[in-house]
Amino acid sequence: MKLSLKLRLTLLFLALSLAAWFAASLVAWQQTTDKLDKLFDTQQMLFAKRLLTMDLDEIRAPERMREVPKKAKHGHLDDDALAFAIYAADGTMILNDGENGRDIPYHYRRDGFDDGRLQDDNDEWRFLWLTSPDGKYRVVVGQEWEYRQDMALDVVSSQLTPWLVALPVMLLLLIVLLSRELKPLKKLAQTLRSRSPDATDALPTQGVPAEVRPLLDSLNHLFARTQEMMIRERRFTSDAAHELRSPLAALKVQTDVAQLSQDDPQAQEKALAQLHAGIDRASRLVDQLLTLSRLDSLDSLDGVEQIAMADLLQSAVMDIYPPAQQAGIDVRLHINAPEVTRTGQQLLLSLLVRNLLDNATRYSPRGSVVDVTLNTRSFTVRDNGPGISPDALARLGERFYRPPGQNATGSGLGLSIVKRIAALHGMRVSLGNAPEGGFEVKVSW
Repeated sequence: MKLSLKLRLTLLFLALSLAAWFAASLVAWQQTTDKLDKLFDTQQMLFAKRLLTMDLDEIRAPERMREVPKKAKHGHLDDDALAFAIYAADGTMILNDGENGRDIPYHYRRDGFDDGRLQDDNDEWRFLWLTSPDGKYRVVVGQEWEYRQDMALDVVSSQLTPWLVALPVMLLLLIVLLSRELKPLKKLAQTLRSRSPDATDALPTQGVPAEVRPLLDSLNHLFARTQEMMIRERRFTSDAAHELRSPLAALKVQTDVAQLSQDDPQAQEKALAQLHAGIDRASRLVDQLLTLSRLDSLDSLDGVEQIAMADLLQSAVMDIYPPAQQAGIDVRLHINAPEVTRTGQQLLLSLLVRNLLDNATRYSPRGSVVDVTLNTRSFTVRDNGPGISPDALARLGERFYRPPGQNATGSGLGLSIVKRIAALHGMRVSLGNAPEGGFEVKVSW
């Protein structure tokens, strides 16, 4: 199970704090032991030199070993702090501190620091040996290594223990602060949990941490796109229901007429022919509705390529030429810029040109000429018909709008499809009556 963000941050903080505390302890231990070693070595050296300043001959006058009398103990004393002994050149101890100093074994060695042990003791000691200037006496000052280590441990503990004690308090404060800082996220989660499935209003961003702001902006952008998609889908459903109602009603009427005309073969044949034409119109309407719906859902194009516009127009003209000839319409292609290319989807651009040619041949009277002309920055599709009135021209291109007085069947979606494909390809579509007569559609880039 995935741990919560608050718990993970708390555990990470605890692990990092303990690791930092442990690393600080090691560094503090190393530095403290080094400093204390220098301090105590210096202390031993000064004490030994001070002993050498004494009149050792007077101390040795009675040929017997003396001990420094013990003083009454007041306060905290440690007999391992320092121990000393003074030897004659022959190794006879003539003076000691009365405690550990009498157990320091005599070994002839050069002056300086050395490690060793007391007699009948396994603890490590650090000794300093010095010889008097006249060479008659040797002074040794010792200190137990454990004393130094305990002192270093006390110093380090006094420095780091408060931080270790403060760690639980810091963890508690961290949990409180995390709960406070993550409260907007918890509120956001509750808002999303109680949000209606069809809600598209933007989420509030006040009080949200800066790190979470991009997530909220992305969600709000997603909701806006979802709202646009829902509006398109609702509009498509409404338009489809409205436009399909009439063709389906006509199909039902023609079916009833065909059933009632069983005794009249001629009337029945006419009804069946109209039924067939109605099915074609309904099929064409459904295809155009589905095409327009798919185009509306596109925000960008995939699988684009460089397309030679001359080849594209030539292919479209060849496809429309047979039905145009049957309708008594001549389609002519004029290529003024054969090298022009555009980046786009071959299928969609072909659909754009086919819709323009289909509209031109469908709504032009018999004997008309449709001219398709390619220029450097545009191509045009123009017929030599009567043109369109200014009122109808202002609404041309609206979905399901067909100018009045049209005899040819249609759904009023062809130019809507053309405009949507052009917009996806960064093209502009302009509609108008040609100066020399007829209706002209210009697609420019």
